[in-house]
Amino acid sequence: MPKDLIVKDTDVSKVTKAISSKTRWQILKLLKKEALDVSRIAERLGQTEANISAQVKIMEQAGLIETHYEPGVHGVRKVCRPAVERIILVID
Repeated sequence: MPKDLIVKDTDVSKVTKAISSKTRWQILKLLKKEALDVSRIAERLGQTEANISAQVKIMEQAGLIETHYEPGVHGVRKVCRPAVERIILVID
């Protein structure tokens, strides 16, 4: 279940960079409705799988989404879902 992400000091730039992209924001909005694999995200946003994979990696590193692999028709699928429901920036 998604939780709050409390962001302090050194992590602020990583998280704000991850949510500042229009594409990454669209990905978060899609994933809020349902878990999707990279191919489906790319299809829905009209972008390449390579670009979506790169965007997903940035979001994973920022702690915004979680991924796992499932068997697919031609290999494995990387399935994404939100890791957080809210982002809280803390100024110390």
